[in-house]
Amino acid sequence: MRAFSTGTAPLPVEGHVPGFDAATGWLNSEPLTPEGLRGKVVLVDFWTYTCINWLRTLAYVRAWSERYANGLVVVGVHTPEFPFERDVDNVREAAKEMDVEYPIALDSDYGVWRAFDNHYWPAAYIADAGGRIRHHQFGEGGYDECERVIRQLLADVGHDVGDDPASIALHGFEVQADWANLMSPETYLGYEQAQSFASPGFAPDEARTYVVPEPLSLNEWALSGDWTITSRASVVNEADGRVAFRFHARDVNLVMGPPKRGASLPFRVLVDGEPPGADHGLDVDEQGNGTVAQQRLYQLVRQQGSIRDRTFEIAFLAPGAEAYCFTFG
Repeated sequence: MRAFSTGTAPLPVEGHVPGFDAATGWLNSEPLTPEGLRGKVVLVDFWTYTCINWLRTLAYVRAWSERYANGLVVVGVHTPEFPFERDVDNVREAAKEMDVEYPIALDSDYGVWRAFDNHYWPAAYIADAGGRIRHHQFGEGGYDECERVIRQLLADVGHDVGDDPASIALHGFEVQADWANLMSPETYLGYEQAQSFASPGFAPDEARTYVVPEPLSLNEWALSGDWTITSRASVVNEADGRVAFRFHARDVNLVMGPPKRGASLPFRVLVDGEPPGADHGLDVDEQGNGTVAQQRLYQLVRQQGSIRDRTFEIAFLAPGAEAYCFTFG
């Protein structure tokens, strides 16, 4: 494992941690305050549990929390993007599955988000032991620099951080994107943010039968069957409703869920008209079979070979599924 020094370059002061008074609740901790955190280096991590960009940072944040536990406190601020992410049970379940054991401030009303004047998922703010923000990172990347700052701020108050950085193990959603082959963008399936919808006859908030035009161009998507396109999601009204997407990426992920907690709906995935086989994602088998049983992000395709333009299709075998957003990796 490579080693690096704490560094001695002076860090800017970017203001003070404004606090978490606007949090709507807490998980894994009693409420935390800037005063109670004095003497600790603090990393404030804004996240929402369906965000693939945040998920690809999680292994690093988790590892830092564990490696520097004697002097570092990580506070995860969960600010929801989709309505179901306001459900505390959903957040609690996601945190457990993702091994997020550090304190979580629930920010369902965006109060903490506004206090930090934040605009991004993910966003990390690193504060020194006096509560002054000394570094920030918006979006993915910057891992070495963030860790250098953490180590420098810990060393400044007398912590022995050793020679070696945190050990990072990447699994599942946490595996970094194949950036060299990533040519498909995040794509929303609700009309508030939808782009590149190819089915003719779009009718917002109305049940309608759609068809997939042939051929789809790269990054176009379309519906087949009876659907209602709402402001945030496309909702399938009858069995065998399908979503098609022409993509170029290693991974295909989809934020989706049943209409209510406890429901379970089967689906099947095809790539270029065939079961995915070895290219199946975490949430489907080699035949492309899967089940929507939670409101979360599902990994449907992870290709093993060369990447090219391909057509993804998901068929819902029962009505009621809500499809929110495609992401790629």
